[in-house]
Amino acid sequence: MASTLKIPSPLRRFTNGQASLDVNGKNVEEVLNELFSEYPDIKNHLMEDDGNLRNFVNIFINSENIRQKGGLSTLVDDGSDIRIIPSIAGGNSELTQEELIRYSRHLSLPEVGVSGQKKIKASKVLVIGVGGLGSPVSLYLAAAGVGTMGLVDFDVVDESNLQRQVLFGVDQKNKSKLESATERLKNLNPHTKYILHKVALSSENALDIIKDYDIVIDGTDNFPTRYLVNDACVLLGKPNVYGSIYRFDGQVSIFNYDKGPCYRCLYPAPPPPGLVPSCAEGGVLGVLPGIIGTLQANEALKIILNIGDLMVNRFLLFDALSMEFNELKITKDENCVVCGSNPSITKLIDYKQFCGILNDDNKQEDFDEITVQELNDRFNNGKTFTVLDVREIHEVQIAKIKGTIHIPMKEVYNRINELNLNEEIIVHCKSGKRSAKICKLLIENNFINVKNLKGGIIAWSKEIDSSISVY
Repeated sequence: MASTLKIPSPLRRFTNGQASLDVNGKNVEEVLNELFSEYPDIKNHLMEDDGNLRNFVNIFINSENIRQKGGLSTLVDDGSDIRIIPSIAGGNSELTQEELIRYSRHLSLPEVGVSGQKKIKASKVLVIGVGGLGSPVSLYLAAAGVGTMGLVDFDVVDESNLQRQVLFGVDQKNKSKLESATERLKNLNPHTKYILHKVALSSENALDIIKDYDIVIDGTDNFPTRYLVNDACVLLGKPNVYGSIYRFDGQVSIFNYDKGPCYRCLYPAPPPPGLVPSCAEGGVLGVLPGIIGTLQANEALKIILNIGDLMVNRFLLFDALSMEFNELKITKDENCVVCGSNPSITKLIDYKQFCGILNDDNKQEDFDEITVQELNDRFNNGKTFTVLDVREIHEVQIAKIKGTIHIPMKEVYNRINELNLNEEIIVHCKSGKRSAKICKLLIENNFINVKNLKGGIIAWSKEIDSSISVY
């Protein structure tokens, strides 16, 4: 006589929706092997690499916890009731009377109903970055009733955020983004539990942060963190709801889910540093992250509810100027270095180095840096030198250091004859990254007295002239 293994709802996405399985194993280990044989994708969510049961998973046989008995060797009698009980940080998934009223528009949908709303309440979603994409994602998932929402960010709110980061208001400038976001989200839905991770996601902390969540939503804005999120999700078996924005274009997909591809299957390696401008350099239409972030939230809810056609093996492109959506078909690369049949990456790496970005402590440049205090002294001493501003014209219109000349970064090479080879040249941009590239360019073209302004115009505003806007 077979026993019955019950699958909890958060794990049924790995069992094609099956809530139970007839098993014949004589002990727990044999029972689990039967489960893994039929549904291999569930194994990583239950077992450690060393073959032990994960700490946040319990198994009960006839209402008794096997951890208090023989562990995986615990015998299973015929006809036993075996249940997998993972931890659920969202607490009681039963809906209160207030919640029944709050989510009534969900409950009236046959695809959601009370059971679906309970799934949403039991879910744990991690939003990495609460900026342009993270704002609409977190607002709509909180409103939908996600039980536990983790937020990762370490930045503060500044004036330039308010054009698109709708979580924040003018009274929150210079305040922590996480604390400001939580104020807004708790006001929107106090029933959700908010867990704040006020850190920069890194190879040292990513696995510990991500492991306790069901779904990860990528709201990052740089390549090192994007590859880090992807690899961590693959190693932990977590779905990665991807979104990206730049100028008027957006992208959406779901990576590492239901045997689909990961981000590296599509983009095995990042572009060289500086080839693809950031949103700070190239700009972004304020409404665009609202569109893309809302689509990400939509896909996350579909994963939780196990409904609809997910963006797995699909890559959505949106052009706000032409108001066009286009879809590409993407497939898993069996030779992928992280999710392929024989992955060469089995642990997190140095993602800044992978993306060609040297750590400040290790970089060795052919040019010197100068602080804003030192530059201010130079101005006051009347020495002869040139300060070259390589930002874009729209940035100069927002903020400018008096006494500088302006040549946009992309025009410097063709206008290099406007600069004096024999004069000291101090190059600046917004933060010091673009200006460092121009310093290298000048050195390669026989300029010998070149310095980079450390911290750029942001440091100048903070330490020398607070009347200059920080953007």
